[in-house]
Amino acid sequence: LMSQYENPYQTPATKFGHDPIASAAALDDRLVFVRNTYVHLMGAIAAFVLIEVIIFGLFGQQLEGIVMPIMSSGISWLVVLGAFMGVSFIADRWAHSGASRKTQYAGLGLYVLAEALIFVPLLFIAQRFGGHGTIMSAGIVTMVVFSGLTGVVFITKADFSFLRYFLWIVGLAAMGLIVCSLVVEFPLGAWFSVAMVVLAAGCILYQTSNIMHHYRTDQHVSASLALFSSVALLFWYVLQIFMASE
Repeated sequence: LMSQYENPYQTPATKFGHDPIASAAALDDRLVFVRNTYVHLMGAIAAFVLIEVIIFGLFGQQLEGIVMPIMSSGISWLVVLGAFMGVSFIADRWAHSGASRKTQYAGLGLYVLAEALIFVPLLFIAQRFGGHGTIMSAGIVTMVVFSGLTGVVFITKADFSFLRYFLWIVGLAAMGLIVCSLVVEFPLGAWFSVAMVVLAAGCILYQTSNIMHHYRTDQHVSASLALFSSVALLFWYVLQIFMASE
């Protein structure tokens, strides 16, 4: 979750590159940067889907024996989330690195892989116990919401960087609730999922406006990772809402 709130012009990459901020760049350079960012985002989403297809295709029969113990134990799921956050931190550092483009791509790839693995239990439950087409419906809603929010930022050209500290505070509070729910083993309920969808929407507005106003034109890899993390967060809780309504 922490990668949702990164301030891209305070990352180590600033010390290495000399490319201008997108908002101050020439129109052609700005358009290339935006195009590269969203091409990489679509590539990350496609890679995520492909990894899930491979996992469920190769290990579908064995997943129940792995997933159910994790989902039934708050401590086990807490360990999984802790490992995910650790890997995500490393991936985010790599993606924002100015040392080399290979390191940035390695960070993006590692983050996509980590997200794909953390989604396996939820997708397994949705596939096994959810209604027909639950995952597909949640995916469509996620992309519609993401496209709408992206359109709002690009049409209004508003700078939503003021949301950064609000997102930090709400995100930390949400993480605290999640940890407490896993340790004490109490359900957070559908309203928590709705609140997290709103949080994810705020992250998308924030990250999209950063692309327009604060990222440098050579930071399309880190920009795509930031957007991917927000889309993944949105999809996670949209899917949970669909499952709760079944």
